[in-house]
Amino acid sequence: MGYSIACQASGEEFCQRVWAVVRRIPAGRVMTYGQIADHLGCPGRARAVGHAMRFSPPTVPWHRVVSSRGMISERPDRESMAEQRRRLEAEGVRFDEAGRIDLRLYLWDPSEGESGTPA
Repeated sequence: MGYSIACQASGEEFCQRVWAVVRRIPAGRVMTYGQIADHLGCPGRARAVGHAMRFSPPTVPWHRVVSSRGMISERPDRESMAEQRRRLEAEGVRFDEAGRIDLRLYLWDPSEGESGTPA
């Protein structure tokens, strides 16, 4: 199974491409790690997207990237998980009792354009 040429970029190039996609996510919307990888033509590279997000600069709205289950991804730093939820809620994203986001409402598809209005 080979990756497209787009996936063979250096680590820094891949990170830049990930961050460019994340910068486009409108407030009040989210994308998943896998969805970003697929959008970049790199299916199966969700973990690589997660790695890129760990090093994102302050200008990247990191809080708008969630797991494929619509949850904030587990990490050792529990405070950053709480901060991610606070930021999403401040943008109008709602969580259910289990801490999930309804991806049918809040998932953003880059082909939609820059519209931030949830379905």
